[in-house]
Amino acid sequence: MARRPGKSKAAERARSAAPSRSRRRPARRKRSRAGGFPWLRMAACLIIIGGLVVGGWLVSIARDLPDTSGLQAVERTATITFLDHDGALIARRGSAHGHEVTVDELPSYLIDAVLAVEDRRFYSHPGVDVIGLARAMVANLRAGRVVQGGSTLTQQLAKNLFLSPERTLRRKVQEMMLAFWLESRFSKDEILELYLNRVYFGGGAYGVEAASLRYFSRPASELGLGEAALLAGLLKAPSRYSPVNDAQRAAARATVVLDLMAQTGRITEQERIAAARTPIRVSRGASSQGAQYFIDWAAEQVRGIAGLEHGDLVVHTTLDVDAQRAAERAISDILGDDELASGAGEGALVSLAHDGAVRAMVGGRSYARSQFNRAVLAQRQPGSAFKPFVYASAFEAGLTPEDRRNDAPVRIGDWAPQNYNDEYRGEMSLREGFIRSSNSIAVQIAEETGRGHVARLARRLGIESPMRVDRSLALGVFEVTPLELASAYAPFANGGLSAGAYGIDRIETDAGDLVYAAPASAGQLVLDARTQARMRDLFLTNVRQGTGRRADVPGLTIGGKTGTTNDFRDAWFAGFDSQLVTVVWTGNDDNSPTERATGGGPPARIFQAYLAAAPRTGLAARPVQALAPVAAATIETLILPDADARPVPVEEPDEDPIGAFLSGLGGRD
Repeated sequence: MARRPGKSKAAERARSAAPSRSRRRPARRKRSRAGGFPWLRMAACLIIIGGLVVGGWLVSIARDLPDTSGLQAVERTATITFLDHDGALIARRGSAHGHEVTVDELPSYLIDAVLAVEDRRFYSHPGVDVIGLARAMVANLRAGRVVQGGSTLTQQLAKNLFLSPERTLRRKVQEMMLAFWLESRFSKDEILELYLNRVYFGGGAYGVEAASLRYFSRPASELGLGEAALLAGLLKAPSRYSPVNDAQRAAARATVVLDLMAQTGRITEQERIAAARTPIRVSRGASSQGAQYFIDWAAEQVRGIAGLEHGDLVVHTTLDVDAQRAAERAISDILGDDELASGAGEGALVSLAHDGAVRAMVGGRSYARSQFNRAVLAQRQPGSAFKPFVYASAFEAGLTPEDRRNDAPVRIGDWAPQNYNDEYRGEMSLREGFIRSSNSIAVQIAEETGRGHVARLARRLGIESPMRVDRSLALGVFEVTPLELASAYAPFANGGLSAGAYGIDRIETDAGDLVYAAPASAGQLVLDARTQARMRDLFLTNVRQGTGRRADVPGLTIGGKTGTTNDFRDAWFAGFDSQLVTVVWTGNDDNSPTERATGGGPPARIFQAYLAAAPRTGLAARPVQALAPVAAATIETLILPDADARPVPVEEPDEDPIGAFLSGLGGRD
């Protein structure tokens, strides 16, 4: 009996323990379910906060959207239209805009060409093409870089009208917002019209009408299928695919556009083949890429002459686009052939009428690659191309082409100039010394005549650059530009009259009012008739028998002189025919030596190719009226001494006695 109570207590404890364990298990399950709710609440809060942040960001972007009230206005700068001497269009500078056109006025295939390359789903998307964006994203991820853009035509219009060209996410979102706004306000055709009337086609042309006039000289409503494809192809990269910069690349791009049009069912296969086989003729002036060097030179002068207050201007220049194309082709063909170029990587050409009117100017092999105008800005040593000034001064001093000198090594102090290949031929006439380009004889007669006399004659004829009046003057060891040398050679060709180079004949307003007219052709007598005749004889003989033989052109009477500098760094040919004075330079921009290129090599070949292709008529100067000859000014600080750049007195008298004599010959003819 005494144990029962103990058992009862133990049992009670066991019973009390069991329910306690059963009650705790449900409590643990309840806490487990309740523990998930804080994470869900946190995620929901993050989503809400993120949405608010994105919403606030979009609101801030929307607040920064540009003013759209000026949508219909077209901002433009004054346009300068450059015409050649026969009135052919060369170029336009400034934002040229054609008149507004409607979709109904344009050929359907022009619209189709633009949509085929820029926005195939234009008429079906709401301003942003999700499919196009996804495709571009996949392509860019696969390539690891941006190779495609997903912008619709509407987005492009928004960017062109309202936004800066920066490529940021903020600007992209603004572009999309503006695209939706444009789609909500305008019809598809109205958006397309806004785009076509404002998009840039290169060459200063904004809008399809201006581009059609720029490249084809006729309105957009008259374009053929191939021409429409070429314009549509420009939109991706106007400079790269411009027919002015690269005709072959532009044609290849137009073919791509035609292929896309056929693939999307906008034209038939037969239409594609017919358009691809039809030559695309770019307007005469627009097809000259290198003329941009001339336009750069002339445009700077226009601003100085006419200012900015006249609005649109029409500039009648002296250039001839046919001669210009011949010059560009000559440079390209010779320097594009490694064997003929002989290591010369660049070249320049200037061709003047005998009164100084620029008929052709090529400042380099490719304006697209380099806008540096070597014809006007490159300062290079003329070498033997300076020797005509030495011989002319000798003839003024009384020597004749038949006088004889010894072609042998010569030494002046510690200086001993050498002939080409160190070859000497003994006693010979000055005529033979000229056509063999003997350094020995040139130095001898310069010393006899006087270095100061040589320098003053060169200055009188048109050399403006500083000259070093030292022992090396006769060999052209100083720097000139091709344009400067061409001007200085003009008196040898035109009867002894000075002829400063000029490129602008007259400037008019868009309404035809005269703003500027070049003075009537007039030159000062800077070379007497006897000296001029003797020099002409030397030039002609040099092309027939001497170092300039490669410059000869059948059917033309050509005179000229070659020039080559130390280590073959520069090569020149300067010459003339009955219409033109032309100077050609070849070399390398870094002044590195060529592969023994001489003046009788690439420059003479370029000269020959140019004159053989240039027009035989229509390039001559206007009638020239000779002015009273005037003595040249003293050389003063423009002539530099041997050791440094400080001016020092020249041994010769300051006066130019020959110039003074010429100035006393009389007044106006």
